[in-house]
Amino acid sequence: MNESARFRVEKDSMGEIQVPEAALWGAQTQRSLLHFNIGDDHFNSAFIHAFALVKKAAALSNLELGALDDTQAALIVQACDEICAGKHEDQFPLSVWQTGSGTQTNMNVNEVIANRGNELAGNARGSNTPLHPNDHVNKAQSSNDVFPTVMHVATMQALKVQLMPSLDVLLGTLAEKSAEFDGQIKSGRTHMMDATPVTLGQEFAAYHAQIGYARKQLQEAQSAVAQLAIGGSAVGTGLNTDPRWAEMVASHISALTSYEFVSADNKFMALAGHEALVDLHGRLNLLSTALYKMASDIRLMNSGPRCGLAEITIPANEPGSSIMPGKVNPTQVEALTMVCLRVMGNNSTVSMAGSQGQFQLNVYKPLIIHTILDSIRLLSDAMTSFGEHCLAGIAPQSDNLARYVERSLMLVTALSPVIGYDQAAKAAKHADENDMSLREAVVALGLLSDAEFDARVDARKMLFPFDNKTR
Repeated sequence: MNESARFRVEKDSMGEIQVPEAALWGAQTQRSLLHFNIGDDHFNSAFIHAFALVKKAAALSNLELGALDDTQAALIVQACDEICAGKHEDQFPLSVWQTGSGTQTNMNVNEVIANRGNELAGNARGSNTPLHPNDHVNKAQSSNDVFPTVMHVATMQALKVQLMPSLDVLLGTLAEKSAEFDGQIKSGRTHMMDATPVTLGQEFAAYHAQIGYARKQLQEAQSAVAQLAIGGSAVGTGLNTDPRWAEMVASHISALTSYEFVSADNKFMALAGHEALVDLHGRLNLLSTALYKMASDIRLMNSGPRCGLAEITIPANEPGSSIMPGKVNPTQVEALTMVCLRVMGNNSTVSMAGSQGQFQLNVYKPLIIHTILDSIRLLSDAMTSFGEHCLAGIAPQSDNLARYVERSLMLVTALSPVIGYDQAAKAAKHADENDMSLREAVVALGLLSDAEFDARVDARKMLFPFDNKTR
C-alpha cells in the first residue's frame, strides 16, 4: 500500500493534518496524539461508553428542541449505541495526560461519532456531511460542561455496577463470620498488649460495623454525584443553550442509565470545582482505612503457624516461598492492603487536583476522573478477591484461643470491683514475675480462695456489661 492510500487529510481550525485512513477520529485527535505522547494511561472503556451515552442524551435533547434534524440525530444515536456496545474500542487512543479540561477527549468522541455517522450515511470520513463534530455532535455543549458531566455519570455507574455490589457481598460474608464465631472467646488486645476477653464474633462484628459505616457514607455521597454540570456551557452561564436544555439532557441520561440524575443548581461550581467527587473519594479513602484495619488484624491473628498468634487459619491458596518449602503466606491480605494504600495515595492526588480551580474552570479534570475510577476498580476487585479467597475460608484455632484466655493476666480486671485496683494490679504483677497463672497468684497472695476466684473470674461473664452488686 502506498503512502497516499494510508492517510487522508482532515481539517480543523488550525488547518490540514494527515489522519490514518483506518481511523474514525479526526484532526483534533490526531494533534493530541502528536503533542501528548505521555505515558500509557488511557481512559477506560467504561468512561468512553459513558461519554457516548451523554452524547446520545444530548442528541435526543437537541432533536426535541429542533436543533438537529431527524437524520442527524439518528446517525449520532446509532454511532453512540455502537460505542456503548463495545465497538470501535481502538478509536479512543488519547493519553489521560492532556489538556486539563478534557477537551481533546471530548473532541475525540465527537470526531468518532461524526465520522462513523457520516460513514453510515454513505459519505466519506472527514466529509463533515451530514455531521460536523462541533456543529452537530457537540451542539449546545462545551468540553467544560460535558466532560464533568461524563465524570459524574461514569463515577455513578462505577459505584453502582462495581463498588457497591462488591461491598455488599463482603459485608454479607462478614455478617456470616460474626455469627459463626460468636461462641469463640479470645483474649482482647489494646496497644498490642493483652486486654480483657472478647469473642472472635465481636471482632468480626466490629469489622462489619466499620465497613458498613463507610458504605453508608458512600451511599449518601451519591446524591451530589447525581448533579450534572451539563448546561453550564463554557463558563457556567449557559451561553448558546436553550433554557430547557440542562434539565432535558439530565432527564435523558437518567432514562438511559436507570439512575436518577439532575441538573446541578450552580453550574459555575460544577465547572470550577469538583467538591462532590473530592468528597466521594474521601469516602473511598475511609473505606480503605476500615478495610486495612480488618485485613491487618486478620494478618496478625493468622500469624504462625508455630511461632505467631495462630488464632485463626486462612485458606492456603498458593505456595508462599520460592526457597522455604511448605510456607504459606497471607497473600490476599497483602493484595488488599496494597490496594488500600494505593487508594490513600490517590486521595491525596484527588484532593490536590480538586483544589486547582482558577476562576471559572478546574483544569485537572482528566486526572480526577482517572484516579477516582482507578480507586473504585481496585477496591471493587480487591474486596471480591479477598472475600472469595480469604474471608470466606477463615476458621478459628479454638484450642489456641482458649489457651490465651486462660493465660491472660487481664482477667484480673474482673477482680477490681472485689479486691480493689491496687491489689488486682499486685496479683497480675506477681503472676507475671513468677510465671504463675492468675489464679495461683491470687491464692498465693491470700487475696481469694480457689473457689472464690472461680466464682468471680469467668471469661464468658466478661463479654458484656454487668451489675457489680451481682458479682
